[in-house]
Amino acid sequence: MNLNGLFNMLAKMLVRSTMDAGVDHAARRGKPEAEMTPEEREQAKKARDLASRAKQVQKVTRRLWR
Repeated sequence: MNLNGLFNMLAKMLVRSTMDAGVDHAARRGKPEAEMTPEEREQAKKARDLASRAKQVQKVTRRLWR
């Protein structure tokens, strides 16, 4: 693998992990788990599940349009 391919791979890994952290933060609305009520925890879990399904759909559509 050349240096450009290695850089692209590392950049994608960084962007992916940053996006995951941002989606999790948005799902929690900036609150730590300890400060959340049970209803807020349930809503955050649903938001994370929805984001996960959206990522799966994105992967499938990307594969279809190749």
